[in-house]
Amino acid sequence: MKRIESLADLRAALAAARAGGAPVRFVPTMGALHDGHATLVRRARADGGVVVVSVYVNPTQFGPNEDFARYPRTPEGDLAVAEAAGADLAWFARDDELYPAGESTRVRTGAIGGVLCGVYRPGHFDGVATVVAKLLVATGADTLYLGEKDFQQTVVVGRMIADFLLATRLVVVPTVRDPDGLALSSRNRYLSPAEREVALAIPRALERAAALARAGGTVEAVHETLHAALGAEPGLRVQYGELRDSATLEAAQRMEQGTRAFVAAYVGSTRLIDNRLLVP
Repeated sequence: MKRIESLADLRAALAAARAGGAPVRFVPTMGALHDGHATLVRRARADGGVVVVSVYVNPTQFGPNEDFARYPRTPEGDLAVAEAAGADLAWFARDDELYPAGESTRVRTGAIGGVLCGVYRPGHFDGVATVVAKLLVATGADTLYLGEKDFQQTVVVGRMIADFLLATRLVVVPTVRDPDGLALSSRNRYLSPAEREVALAIPRALERAAALARAGGTVEAVHETLHAALGAEPGLRVQYGELRDSATLEAAQRMEQGTRAFVAAYVGSTRLIDNRLLVP
């Protein structure tokens, strides 16, 4: 695996790969790689071609009081995870190239970026869509791999790809969980052992909601069950627990194909998100 920093070196490496007929498979990350990221890379590797992993903590998706400064940065560990999973190139993108002096253009994500996490993190998805657009232009990726755990992000990025007429194909890879059910996240490393036990209330609540949905529960009953299960854990500060359509992110009016439960909650100072498809 080759480590790359400059955009010129990235483009040269990808031009050589394309000359040999290799499609570009792209996994964007903010670093602090774990097995969830490795699963994305392994999926990209299985699809063939040249596999690119970007590592970049994007400042435009963080609010003024969020954890940009303390977000874990582990470049050597990231290289090891990416290489073991089968990446060909690890691109440590630079601020001065992604956001050069005088830059001012932003993607505006509209309604789908203003619900769920967008209510509590205004501008977050504009920052996500902007940096992903830049990364796709830089790599010319044929295929983009994102994790289901950040489901709203996959919808926002998919909409951006469609709206900008990009040829990139988006592949959403199922959430990877620890054996206890907690969804893998780079922010899990902030949790103390006691806080991790509290965090397990999130996947448990989603499972209870899914069980009631399978049994034929209504939207109102499933929503009530979700909140009751979350509220049963006093150490959990729930930000939202909602049922929405997977494709449009509109509020669910009935239990039908694509209905999904979304949760965001704080455990101590750590914000965690998760989701689960209720009606396949």
